[in-house]
Amino acid sequence: MNLILLEPHDVAQNGEALLRDQRRLTHLREVHRAQPGDTLTVGCSNGLIGKAELTAMGPDQATLHWEHLDEAPPPALPVHLVLALPRPRMLARTLEHVTALGVKHLTLLHTKRVEKSYWQSPELRPEKIHQHLVLGLEQARDTVMPSVTLVKGFRAFLSDHLPTLLSEGHGLVAHPGMALPCPRGINRETVLFIGPEGGFIDWEVEQLVNAGCEGMHLGPRILRVETAVTALLSRLF
Repeated sequence: MNLILLEPHDVAQNGEALLRDQRRLTHLREVHRAQPGDTLTVGCSNGLIGKAELTAMGPDQATLHWEHLDEAPPPALPVHLVLALPRPRMLARTLEHVTALGVKHLTLLHTKRVEKSYWQSPELRPEKIHQHLVLGLEQARDTVMPSVTLVKGFRAFLSDHLPTLLSEGHGLVAHPGMALPCPRGINRETVLFIGPEGGFIDWEVEQLVNAGCEGMHLGPRILRVETAVTALLSRLF
């Protein structure tokens, strides 16, 4: 936890914050070994970052006080990530990784090779998604909460979501066997499509390309989704 992310329910008056959840209290005690008088990095959710003094530390509550929060969060990546829904265990890690890397817009999409049972996972509950996003923000010293959209039908995505996304950014489809290698160091708004384990089926790739997306590959190796996501974001941006 490289930053204590303060959400609205944490913040009291006069520059004070009260932490009551055991996850953060345990981290302060066991990892930071924090004591009253220590200075810690804090940030308000969707706001600025600064330093706060730990003024009190008890078994069920910690009190922080800050004078100024004046540091901007790190810049976001210019990308909307459209990711075929991974298996639940991989989803949890992927949410944290992409948030730490600076993704602010994420669509989780059903495709042919996504198991329907994945959509019943507790990991898709709003509170679980929020938990993983917070962990990613804390890791990266960021405060800006990503938006996550769930789309359970590929055909519905093509008609209801894709035109709007492509009006806002250039579409790139990551898929083995495509003709072009992954570009490097782009700085324009991009919509990045990444398929499930086993990849998109041919029809799905055709629909995305016909809509105006460009296909590209990462080389001859077949990577796990969580590895491919990190590699693609690192290379593209």
